[in-house]
Amino acid sequence: MKFAKIVFWMAGIWGLLIITPLYFFFDLISQKDPPAITHPGFFYGFVGCALAWQVAFCFMATDPLRYRPLMLPCVLEKATYAVAVVTLVAQGRMHPSDLVFAGTDCLLGLLFVIAYFKTRPS
Repeated sequence: MKFAKIVFWMAGIWGLLIITPLYFFFDLISQKDPPAITHPGFFYGFVGCALAWQVAFCFMATDPLRYRPLMLPCVLEKATYAVAVVTLVAQGRMHPSDLVFAGTDCLLGLLFVIAYFKTRPS
């Protein structure tokens, strides 16, 4: 259970540190990585949803056994982003440097799977 606590605290804190600044980078992203974002509602909606998951990871770290069923949707949360980025890079629609974030999510998703199997009810 200690493994799951560490993994979920690590994922939650990492995500909070990486995702929160996106609220302030809307214009900068449009300038540095054109074209400009044309649907701010989608952008801020994504940021808010992603941020909510990071908070959920921190909650899960407090009692992994209790929240064990939620570990499977956590894997899905990580996998959907990783698969999307890999696909978009392969299509030439995203920069290859974005694979770093996809790789991080892929690793965290794998750690979530391991945590799921290590956190079995007695």
